[in-house]
Amino acid sequence: MEAVARVVQNNGAFRALCRPFAGTWVRLSGYRRLGLRYDDLLREETPIIQEAISRLNREETDNRVYRQKRAFQLSLSHQELPTPQWTKPEDDYKYLQPLIDEVTAEQAERDAFNSMKTVRK
Repeated sequence: MEAVARVVQNNGAFRALCRPFAGTWVRLSGYRRLGLRYDDLLREETPIIQEAISRLNREETDNRVYRQKRAFQLSLSHQELPTPQWTKPEDDYKYLQPLIDEVTAEQAERDAFNSMKTVRK
């Protein structure tokens, strides 16, 4: 699955074809209307995401929890934030992705180290 993802991400023609739809998808998904960021939507059940979240600093962790609780409350009451409080595109950066990449690289290094075979001469 990761090989397919790499091919899709590195294919310039495919990315150019999908780029016009990206903004539409973000608008239709509605997560910015609830004050969320893209990384707030990632599944927390995976060990890599859990480790990345545990590496966030205290302020970012508190902000993440606040955004999620507020979005949950708004969803329960079938409301949205007022337009000025929506997450702006420039504020919707991937704050968790660098940590996910770091944890993934460490896990790959650990797996490579653990799978080394010793050869006796």
